[in-house]
Amino acid sequence: MNRLMGKGVAITPKSSAKSDIDQFLDAAAKLPAPAASGRGRLVFALDATMSRQSTWDLAQTVQTKMFATAAAHGGLEVQLVYYRGFGECKASPFMSGGQGLAGLMTKISVGAGQTQIEKVLRHVRDEARKTPIRALVFVGDAMEEQLDVLASVAGELGLLGVKAFLFQEGRDAIAEQAFRQIALLTGGAYATFDSSAPERLVALLSAVAAYAAGGRRALEFEARARGAAAANLLLAQLR
Repeated sequence: MNRLMGKGVAITPKSSAKSDIDQFLDAAAKLPAPAASGRGRLVFALDATMSRQSTWDLAQTVQTKMFATAAAHGGLEVQLVYYRGFGECKASPFMSGGQGLAGLMTKISVGAGQTQIEKVLRHVRDEARKTPIRALVFVGDAMEEQLDVLASVAGELGLLGVKAFLFQEGRDAIAEQAFRQIALLTGGAYATFDSSAPERLVALLSAVAAYAAGGRRALEFEARARGAAAANLLLAQLR
C-alpha cells in the first residue's frame, strides 16, 4: 500500500526525474498549512488524462467560486487530487484560499493515460481516517477499472461519512454506471455537464462547496435563498 508523506505528496511512486509535477509539489510544500479551524474539508479530484484539457482549463477558472460560496457558510479547506499518465496520481496540501489552489493548478498539464479512480477513492479514505472530510468531488468522463473494486472502497467512504459528488462530462455509459454507484454508496450525488456550457459545472461545484462548508443546512439555504437548481438536484439525491 502506498503511503502519503509530507504536505504535497504522490499517491503512487514515480521516477525521480524532475518534472512540472515535481515543481507542483515543491510549490505546494512551501504553502502554509491552514490553521486548525471549523472549516469544512473537501477533496477536489480531477481526471487529467488527455481528453480532459478543456475541462481542466474550466476547473481552473471556476474553483474560486467554490471558496466564495463556502465563505458564506463557514469557509472551506480544499485538497486537489489528480491523475494522468500511467500510474501518476498526486495530491496537494489542504488549502483555504482560491489563489493557492489556482496557482497549483496552473503548473499541471494533462497527459495521456488511463483512469485511476480507485487510487483517488483510497486516498480520500485514508485522509478521512485521520481527519474528517465532508465531501469528495470527482470530475471525469471515463472509467476503465473494476466496478466492484470501486464500489467496495466507496462503501468504506460512506461509513466514514464522506459524500462523493461525481460530475460526468459526456454520456459514456460505463462511466455513468460507475459514477452513479459510487455516489449512491456514499450517500452523495451524480450529475452530468457539458464543458461548452460551463455555468452548470460552476453551479454544481458551488453547491458542493456550500455542503462541504456548512452541511445539508447550507445546501438547503442555497436551494431556497438563491433558487439554485444545482443545489436542488444534489439535495434530491443526498442521503
